[in-house]
Amino acid sequence: MKPYQNEKSSKKKQVEKMFDSISLEYDKLNRLISAGNDVKWRENIYKIANPLNPIDILDIATGTADIALELSKIKDSKVTGLDISEKMLDVGRQKVADRNLNDKVVLISGDAENLNFSKNSFDLISIGFGVRNFQNLEKGISESFRVLRNGGTLIILETSVPQNRFIKFFYLLFSRTFIPLVGSVFSKDKKAYKYLQKSAEEFPSGKKFGQILKSCGFNSVEILPLMLGASSIYIAKKN
Repeated sequence: MKPYQNEKSSKKKQVEKMFDSISLEYDKLNRLISAGNDVKWRENIYKIANPLNPIDILDIATGTADIALELSKIKDSKVTGLDISEKMLDVGRQKVADRNLNDKVVLISGDAENLNFSKNSFDLISIGFGVRNFQNLEKGISESFRVLRNGGTLIILETSVPQNRFIKFFYLLFSRTFIPLVGSVFSKDKKAYKYLQKSAEEFPSGKKFGQILKSCGFNSVEILPLMLGASSIYIAKKN
């Protein structure tokens, strides 16, 4: 699905336009919608990645660079954050500068489905709340596989729908009312938050996404549900 259903442009162009439009409000509304849990989830990514001692790290769909900054805490690491939205990157670049991390974190504009890197370039790749925005999900995952070194790890944080029927009922009730409400009250782009809610619901999460990762070449996939299954961390190995 696309953010702006009535426009003829590609999903990729629409996603870029959408994140450009909400770049200044994104962090605050993300905290609100997730009740602050997004901070803990990024810490979880760091805790998974740190023991692997990665040096060259790529954070795809880096947005305002929160995950890139978290991963920069890893000793001797060098983090490249990539995103399709230049305005989101501008917010992230200011964060990097404010923390005096320009020597450890570099943010660049780029397309997750056409990465401008040689194969086997990175020890670790992370993607936070980005894969459901890919125009071609399999192509984006395959590109991550290509530029990841043998023995490397892909860590993905993405929304998911709880499997428990009781929890799922309240999750859908919350997501279908609260998220669009927040968007309509606090955002100048109301369609953006409707899209973010619907795309989260339609994303092939859990075991389905695990199978997609394996079909793209990853031979070991671990799934860690978060917040009763409302989000998940996927850990995929390239051996």
